[in-house]
Amino acid sequence: MQYDFQVSGIPLRDLAPFAGLDERAMAQQGIKRMIADARPGYPCRLSLEDAEVGEEVLLITYEHHKSNSPYRASGPVFFRPNARQAKLGKNELPEMLRHRFLSLRVYNAGGMMVDARTLQGRDLEAALQELLSNPESAYIHVHNAGPGCYNCRIDRIGP
Repeated sequence: MQYDFQVSGIPLRDLAPFAGLDERAMAQQGIKRMIADARPGYPCRLSLEDAEVGEEVLLITYEHHKSNSPYRASGPVFFRPNARQAKLGKNELPEMLRHRFLSLRVYNAGGMMVDARTLQGRDLEAALQELLSNPESAYIHVHNAGPGCYNCRIDRIGP
């Protein structure tokens, strides 16, 4: 059986307030403005694309798992202030995941973890099918396995 899924980045409405801050306001919130000096290296969680060398990125703390469970979580994420929101099709994976070592954290509808694993990005599609075969799997958070940074969310579509 084939399980359908939808990948989504961080919503623009959550990141837009950070893009217009001056240096003082950013410093007060612990935000760092950086210039990408390698590609890949600075994955934008809004566009779900790697920043180009020379492109500005902001490094912020983002609460990516706002569930009312012990797994509530936040962490550092990059985003490009001038990027557009990713709009991926059903069962489409962003290229930025394919060349990274990933950590998948699988949650049920109540925000409790029901599975987890690490894998190379090139193996993500096969792993998704296996993980989504568990009827308890409602959504998956994808992180970079080494640094642990949140990348995106993958929701099961349908039963």
